[in-house]
Amino acid sequence: MQKISTQTFFYFAYGANMFSRRLQASNIAPSAVAIDVGFVQGHRFTFGKVSRDGSGKCDIETTNNPNNRVYGVLYKINVKDKESLNAAEGLGTGYSEANVQVVTATGTYPAATYVASYKEAVLRPYQWYKAFVIAGALDHGLPIEYVEWLRTFEAQADSNSDRRAEREALLFGDLPLSRFHVDVDSTRQALAKEA
Repeated sequence: MQKISTQTFFYFAYGANMFSRRLQASNIAPSAVAIDVGFVQGHRFTFGKVSRDGSGKCDIETTNNPNNRVYGVLYKINVKDKESLNAAEGLGTGYSEANVQVVTATGTYPAATYVASYKEAVLRPYQWYKAFVIAGALDHGLPIEYVEWLRTFEAQADSNSDRRAEREALLFGDLPLSRFHVDVDSTRQALAKEA
């Protein structure tokens, strides 16, 4: 087990905060560094957390069934960011802090996470929120079977166009062109043949 200083703490992100660019925002936890991926046993992932905007947000429900696992990202964060992380997570107004044991390939780590205080089984996330969860899972290499399972959750459109545009800009608005692997020569040749 890795020794942790009093200046940092481990945080287990299992939802939208797996997307590092979101978590590392200057108003949340800019010191966050992904250490490993892993899972928490005896819990089940849902989008059942009641949100003020009417959508479902992420939660990990306790099942006590060792076959149930929630996968996520283990981060190390400076304690100076704890207050802003608590505020971003809605600690005390929607989420409670919980201590979990995160199982990774290199060992088991005690970590803080957030669990829903108010839940409903029928809630659906906004499409952009679900996209954060899936993008974070893909970025950190969570098991593909788990990612595909995350894709099966039904999502809803966000009618607030300003909020949707802001979240989508964070999600993919600054992707560099180098991320797109297009074979320009082949594409030009194909277009020339069609002409």
